Amino acid sequence: MKHTEVQLKSEEIYKGRVVHLFKDEVQLENGSHTTREVIRHPGGVCVAALDEDLNLLLVKQFRYPLAKELLELPAGKLEYGEEPLECGTRELEEETGYTSERLSLLGKLYPTPAYTDEVIYIYYTMELIEKKQKLDDGEFLTVIKMPFWDVYKRVMDGEILDSKTQIAVLKLGAILKDDIHGK
Repeated sequence: MKHTEVQLKSEEIYKGRVVHLFKDEVQLENGSHTTREVIRHPGGVCVAALDEDLNLLLVKQFRYPLAKELLELPAGKLEYGEEPLECGTRELEEETGYTSERLSLLGKLYPTPAYTDEVIYIYYTMELIEKKQKLDDGEFLTVIKMPFWDVYKRVMDGEILDSKTQIAVLKLGAILKDDIHGK
């Protein structure tokens, strides 16, 4: 059985730089009505970038909603109409000072599908070209190179809590383990 909800009415509550909030009235499959608060978001991209020694590029930055610094992969918001691959290449260089001519898609994820339509595209590269960091105005972060398997352990130990970073590291770990074992 396929489950669905039908939008009956949509009211714009707030339009910001990053999010667009709506309050929708929907009809459930049993015929009753309820409301859904929905955040529309253009989506984002993160990049797991490894150097030739299998060091992973991470960024440490303050995340205001959590009131603390997080260790995470370089990432950024898609501009409307921008291709994810283009965004990933741009964000990697802006945040880390590295670029790559070859990003490979690891997959995509829905970070919080209960209330937003955001999709995050996850890329990886093992071919880095050093350039110059180009942070946006008001963006402050520290680039950290850490051995991949140390990052993997931190994810597994619950020290790295950022979801996009966790998923990218776990997926990349599976690929690297297959490469090690010749699969």
